[in-house]
Amino acid sequence: MGQVIQIDEARIRDHLGEMVRGTVEEALNAMLDAEADRLCGAGRYERSEGRKDTRAGSYERS
Repeated sequence: MGQVIQIDEARIRDHLGEMVRGTVEEALNAMLDAEADRLCGAGRYERSEGRKDTRAGSYERS
C-alpha cells in the first residue's frame, strides 16, 4: 500500500505528439492517394481503359 504512482507528463506529451503526427500523416497520405486515383482514373497498380496517366510519372519514349 506504500506504492505511489508517478506520471511523467513529458513522456505522455511526447507520446501524444507522435500519435498525432502519425495520424495526420496517415490521413494526408490517404487523401493524396485518393486524389491520385481520381486524377489517373484508376487505383494504384490498376490497369484500365480509361486511365489517363501513371502514378509514377512514366511516359512513352521515342
